[in-house]
Amino acid sequence: MFHILFVCTHNRCRSILCEAITDAHAKGALKVSSAGSHPAGAIYPETLRQLAQHGYSIEGLQSTGWEVLEQSPPNLVVTVCDSAAGEACPLWLGDAQKLHWPLTDPSKLSDPELAGVAFSEVIAKIEAQVPKWLAMAQKA
Repeated sequence: MFHILFVCTHNRCRSILCEAITDAHAKGALKVSSAGSHPAGAIYPETLRQLAQHGYSIEGLQSTGWEVLEQSPPNLVVTVCDSAAGEACPLWLGDAQKLHWPLTDPSKLSDPELAGVAFSEVIAKIEAQVPKWLAMAQKA
């Protein structure tokens, strides 16, 4: 099964959003994971609240490092933050296709109203991208 790994440095917001939304829309057609190069160990609480508010399951989501996926390497690694895009990937990711898809980080906004709008915009952008991920997986 085609495996997509979404990577963000801390794996606490954008990569988690990508994992939850892509997994929900793929309905088992893809294996979807997220990880961080330097994981925070906890998901930003507003990320979970926004996912639930938009109707996505938050069950099983966790902030992890990419080393937990070494035994199940991805076919595609998608970095969603600029700092993760510039980091060296572990050797076991060598055969995976790599793609940088920068997303705005709504967790950086202190104004709750602006953050809510930013979360909605990022969620909509991810939702619009899922059919493209599915098409890419079918071609592989």
